[in-house]
Amino acid sequence: MPWIFLCLAILLEVAGTTSMKLSEGFTKPLPSIFLIVFYIGSLIFLTLTLKTIDVSVAYAIWSGLGILIITFIGIFYFGETFSLTKVLAILLIIIGVTLLNFTAEHEQGQIKQNTERIVE
Repeated sequence: MPWIFLCLAILLEVAGTTSMKLSEGFTKPLPSIFLIVFYIGSLIFLTLTLKTIDVSVAYAIWSGLGILIITFIGIFYFGETFSLTKVLAILLIIIGVTLLNFTAEHEQGQIKQNTERIVE
């Protein structure tokens, strides 16, 4: 169930970001309302996800897939430019966020092991 919650959190975040673009700076009422509703829903499902999935893993997946999906929406729906530089930059962001989160998780595991040894 937590993986379903994470997928819903990602989809709602992407819907919220798309609504943000469609709201044209909060000048269009309906997309502005959707933006708020979608982001609240996304955070609710992300919070439920964190009950069983480590925050570093969930956040890396949530942010990485969110960036990837919204990039495709930007290019194919909003007609944003597509360039090799943009693709490489986005890939580097996804790789960077993922590495930072997994490195933090590894370091926390080491700290926990060291603390347990000291207590013994």
